[in-house]
Amino acid sequence: MRFSATGTGERLLPEQLAARARPWLAKLDTLISARDARGEAGRNALLAFAIRIVNAVIAFFSQVFLARWMGSFEYGIYVLVWVTMIILGNISCLGFHTAIIRFIPEYRTKGAFAELRGVNIAGRFFVLGTSTLFMLAGLAGLRFLEPYIESYYVVPFYLGLICLPMLALSDLLQGVSRANAWVVWALLPAYFIRPILILLFMAGAVLSGYAPDAKTAIITAILATYATTLLQFVSITTRVKRSTPPGKPRFLMKHWVGISLPIFLVESFYFLLTNADVLMVGRYMTPTDVAIYFATVKTLALVHFVYFAVKASVAQRYSAYMHGGDREGLAAFAAETVIWTFWPSLAMGVVVLIIGRPMLMLFGSGFTAGYPLLFLLVSCVVARAAVGPAESLLTMSGYQKVCAGIYAITLGINIGLNMVLIPIYGLWGAAIATGLAILFEAASLSFTAWRKLGIRMLVFLPRARKEASS
Repeated sequence: MRFSATGTGERLLPEQLAARARPWLAKLDTLISARDARGEAGRNALLAFAIRIVNAVIAFFSQVFLARWMGSFEYGIYVLVWVTMIILGNISCLGFHTAIIRFIPEYRTKGAFAELRGVNIAGRFFVLGTSTLFMLAGLAGLRFLEPYIESYYVVPFYLGLICLPMLALSDLLQGVSRANAWVVWALLPAYFIRPILILLFMAGAVLSGYAPDAKTAIITAILATYATTLLQFVSITTRVKRSTPPGKPRFLMKHWVGISLPIFLVESFYFLLTNADVLMVGRYMTPTDVAIYFATVKTLALVHFVYFAVKASVAQRYSAYMHGGDREGLAAFAAETVIWTFWPSLAMGVVVLIIGRPMLMLFGSGFTAGYPLLFLLVSCVVARAAVGPAESLLTMSGYQKVCAGIYAITLGINIGLNMVLIPIYGLWGAAIATGLAILFEAASLSFTAWRKLGIRMLVFLPRARKEASS
């Protein structure tokens, strides 16, 4: 029997409420039953959305337990080190983990299976090689900078660098999954399995008598990352072999790297941008302040995950529309993704503001100092959601260099404002700097999508110009 949202709503809801909800439930039924590309993307977005809801809950409560076990000072050290490793792991892919989302649908659409086999093989060796070089460079740089770093950060940073190759490989495999619309395997490892394992390993370490400090937490994160990535590798490799016709691979490394490097700049600037506030708080303030700010950002993640869920499910569809020559379909689909992003983000923003204080209280005493920051940050994140995944649209359409320029300017604005405002206003300075950078980024991406593609990525404007710019 096929599931019907309309029928379920009429059975479970009061008659008056069911009547009001019927148009929306009918749309949901249409989305579930549709067999075209737009229906598939919509279902994937819903699935990704559900996974990110579960992830947000797991990630939040795992951070609560870690903060409770370690205390704000040690937790702040762990947060700064682990956020840095996540950034470096992503950057060390040199953009290949995102470029592959463009290559795989393109080669499948064109029937270029030799190139498809080649990019799947080359991507893994390339990312493992570059991330290993990053790890070695990081170890050498840390050794050189050790006298200038606070002593309590040194050992956790050395330990964290061990994770880089596995973090990078996990990001690449996530890209392969997204390119093939395998939403579960795109999100499950990093957003479900790894945080659960970190929590379980940390609980085991504490029960075994190990000190609940940052070093212990980083070691558990290393073990969880290696276990998760190896599981992910076996699963994705099996699925790729099953879905790709046998034959000889063809390697176009110069072309692939040429596309990847501008994307590397986009990803680098974006990742630094989304985490610059935490890093800058760590630069100017104590680990306890880092802990408070990070707990606030984790609470804000309930709003962020809507955007990431939509982005994870639509990038490969943008690429397929673009390389299939369907510009009208691309414009219509892009307009839908803006709606998918904005309204759920707005709803989640309201929820976060209502429950934000008790959520922060769970972390421990003193963490509610971050609650007032939520009003500013939620407003800016919802404004960002009003333009949808505009950077994915531009990147998948060949405008990755333009995106890189936007993110470079935005990152410069963010860091500059943080340097000026944090010493004066503390955590409020970081929030103001981040909020202004988010607004600038959103406006720039929306304007660029309109100028380059003729697509208005803004929820309250018509979806496209009649004649798109070339």
